[in-house]
Amino acid sequence: MITDDWTPHRRDDRELLGWIRAEAEGWVAVDLLGREVTEAIDWLDAEDVLEERGLAWLAEVWMLETDDGAIRVRIAEVSPPLTSGDRGRVVVHTDDFGAVDVAFTRIELPWPVPPALRPKLPGEASEFPAS
Repeated sequence: MITDDWTPHRRDDRELLGWIRAEAEGWVAVDLLGREVTEAIDWLDAEDVLEERGLAWLAEVWMLETDDGAIRVRIAEVSPPLTSGDRGRVVVHTDDFGAVDVAFTRIELPWPVPPALRPKLPGEASEFPAS
């Protein structure tokens, strides 16, 4: 949950890149999915990490682990909680391999996202499924 000690970090155009929060004797960078992306480090280093990550990583193919195995998904929406009563959410769609005529499944996940949503590994599920 985002608390008052989480400081939003925005790029020059004011787009939110994540947050920086205090921990021990340093600062931890947190991405838009609510995941820590650094250990406790210097404030300026935490800013640099968020700047370098940017937002393009959100457009990559992701994998969602399910009881039936991992499925390819794309992130469609990230809505961090903005008020104390808000829970936030992350919406993913099954990946259609770029096809425009294929139906997709919409899956709503909590924020911060569970470990079941993870980046796709190189070579993993990169082909169309066998028909």
